[in-house]
Amino acid sequence: MKNILKSLMTISALSSLLIAPILLNPGQASAETKKGTNASYVGAGLAAGVTNGGENNDAANLGGNLTGRVKLGNTPFSARGNVLWNDQTTAIIPEVSVDVPIAKGTNAFLTGGYSFVEKNGSPTPIGNRDAVVVGAGIESEVANNFLIYTNAKVGLSAYQNSPASAVSINGGIGYRF
Repeated sequence: MKNILKSLMTISALSSLLIAPILLNPGQASAETKKGTNASYVGAGLAAGVTNGGENNDAANLGGNLTGRVKLGNTPFSARGNVLWNDQTTAIIPEVSVDVPIAKGTNAFLTGGYSFVEKNGSPTPIGNRDAVVVGAGIESEVANNFLIYTNAKVGLSAYQNSPASAVSINGGIGYRF
């Protein structure tokens, strides 16, 4: 228990050191030209499940992803949807994100949602059963109406008969609408 608390304190301290410069210098952000992206988009790319739950039917695997983002007005929030698939089944993941502008045309984001696996017990890049999903990623405008995106998602207890979490690394190209 002491080691867990020690780890949490270390992570909290490091997070504070990373976030403090952003919060303590808000004037600089308003003086710069447009930061971040407010693009709503749809995209497609690869999805790599990089974990294994330790049982049959939950091996790491490679598949694809369809991703969408709809910016929610002038708020820092977006509604997102992801479909991760492989040759066996599909996981559908509705999410909400908090978007943080980090450079011109570029956002970092944190997400929270839920993964609905179409065939429970069959592996997807995000596990083999329905689960809560959290994630983080980056999206950046690269040309007129085009973006690239990448993210990592963690499905919490996303394997049947296992307490293991699933990790999926995703990336692709999006088209702004």
